[in-house]
Amino acid sequence: MTKSTAHTTQTARSDGLGGSVRVPGDKSISHRALMFGSLAIGETRITGLLEGEDVLNTAKAMRALGASVERQATADGSVTWVVYGRGVGGLVEPESVLDLGNSGTGARLLAGLLASHPMTAVMTGDASLRSRPMDRVVTPLALIGARFESPGGNRLPLTVIGTGEPVPMVYESPVASAQVKTAVLLAGLQARGATTVIEPAATRDHTERMLRHFGAEVRTATVADKPGAVSVTIVGQPELAGAGIVVPGDPSSAAFLVVAALITQNSEVSLHNVGLNPHRTGLFDTLKDMGANLVVENERVEGGEPVGDLVVRSSRLKGVVVPASRAPSMIDEYPVLAMAAACAEGETRMEGLGELRVKESDRLAAIADGLMACGVHVEIDGDALVVTGCGGLVPGDAVAKVHLDHRIAMSFLVLGLAADKPIGVDDAAAIATSYPGFLDDMANLGAKIEKGPDQNGTSVS
Repeated sequence: MTKSTAHTTQTARSDGLGGSVRVPGDKSISHRALMFGSLAIGETRITGLLEGEDVLNTAKAMRALGASVERQATADGSVTWVVYGRGVGGLVEPESVLDLGNSGTGARLLAGLLASHPMTAVMTGDASLRSRPMDRVVTPLALIGARFESPGGNRLPLTVIGTGEPVPMVYESPVASAQVKTAVLLAGLQARGATTVIEPAATRDHTERMLRHFGAEVRTATVADKPGAVSVTIVGQPELAGAGIVVPGDPSSAAFLVVAALITQNSEVSLHNVGLNPHRTGLFDTLKDMGANLVVENERVEGGEPVGDLVVRSSRLKGVVVPASRAPSMIDEYPVLAMAAACAEGETRMEGLGELRVKESDRLAAIADGLMACGVHVEIDGDALVVTGCGGLVPGDAVAKVHLDHRIAMSFLVLGLAADKPIGVDDAAAIATSYPGFLDDMANLGAKIEKGPDQNGTSVS
């Protein structure tokens, strides 16, 4: 870590944030809309799709697999993505390598699709994605009948040799992961019979909701002899029909603006059309436990997903214990929660964070290193992160290393708004993977931001 300089993108203590923002579309739902639309017969029209690099790479991959995926813009600025699918089992072998960029979701879900098609395909990604383990999806997909080859031990680049006769099965996942669940269910779509995934705890259910929306039969149930466990079953070889998809605002993206408003004095921010799926709202529940002035208005259902508008006002936060049972509903939000904890009064203990070690970076280490550089006391206790808050402003005056991780970058830029001296990040370009307009939205709300050059020496937007 180094002290903050004008050569990095950095934020400084701000006097107050105010205004309204419509956060970008949900990344998880955007990936699934493109993939599931490519497996449907007929036209799927998608509005609100996130146009970040991760999702755009998924769009390119589906085109390479034979689906028609087009972006249609109108004179009034509205955008609709139109997908003409090939039906379940109808994808074709790609002519070149499928590059998923930074997206673990894209890579792991796509592995499930490829596994049940009689084709050979190679997936790769950027340096960060190539370092991430794929074992958690390779293991169950091999049981279905696919084969995998990798020079790096089940890491990208990964060759997937799919099977035309996927075997239906019951798979008990050792981890609560929506990516694993979805990969297995997607492979099971082509199997003759029912494929079941048993999760140790319920994860986000966008896959189940959307598959039903397209016409698949999906059943969920609790597991009698396993407290907290859930089974999800897909009946194979359905005929999926093209359908309209409205992508709600991403609660994981909204999280950064929510925490920014909470820790910046004299702030009131409204966030419109935010997804409120109950498997995604753990952060909001935790912030309320900490004393956040966070109100949900205009709750409604759009495209099968609950949504609402958030009104957030600056608040004095207090430390809490966040149990491991809450991790599946907020696993992507722990980096920014740690920033809120750094400004709170007292100690915040976040338990059950082992999953953070296999995200875009080792997020547990990145959070701890960055906070310590900013003058905040942090401890890693096994899979728990313990942050002792400053009860207001943090010292700051540091540059956090983000390790190509968009959520780490945005989190420390949020923290800079409540720092005595500026906080910078060494690579703001990573933000474009999920929230391309983040810096502009923050600036429009009143945040003090100084943009530095990206890796190519051009202005970060």
